[in-house]
Amino acid sequence: MQAAREALGAPTPDGHEPPRTSVSVHDGSARVRVSVELGYPTDIGARCRAVRQRITERVRTLAGMEVPEVVITVERLHSAHGDRSGGERVR
Repeated sequence: MQAAREALGAPTPDGHEPPRTSVSVHDGSARVRVSVELGYPTDIGARCRAVRQRITERVRTLAGMEVPEVVITVERLHSAHGDRSGGERVR
């Protein structure tokens, strides 16, 4: 969903997957599920709130639907301090 990508910012070249979404529409309202990958360290709560707010605004504006529920699942955190293949832990 474009709105989730907008809220997360520009994609990074380090292999982050784009957000995956599913939407269920019933009685003029949309329920949205989004799976995201985030860089770490980050304020996970703030990032999720930004995605939720952007999706709600865009669906309301473009489709005229209320969005009573946006469920966000953080699938993976990517550390800026370690490489993906090394399996290092960051303290």
